[in-house]
Amino acid sequence: MPKPLRMSRRTWVAAWVVLCVAGIAATAALNAGPAPDPRPEKPVSAECAEYIADIEAQLAKAKVEGNDDGVLAFSRTRVGADDCHDALLDHFSGDR
Repeated sequence: MPKPLRMSRRTWVAAWVVLCVAGIAATAALNAGPAPDPRPEKPVSAECAEYIADIEAQLAKAKVEGNDDGVLAFSRTRVGADDCHDALLDHFSGDR
């Protein structure tokens, strides 16, 4: 069985440096690219808009009281009501 080729330490270090530089260059190129277009806002039903406004009021009240932990909100309030799950995610997605 033939012996594997031995590579010097300098060759290994040079290979790692080339790979790292290529990775950094690729990352910089991807970050310099144009930002994707923002998603258009979906229309929100009046019931969901009212629910979101109520949650915003609760958040503001909690912040004034010094309790900045947040508010627990459910996306479905009662049977037959609009499911506001998507509207809540779209509205509060920046808070994560």
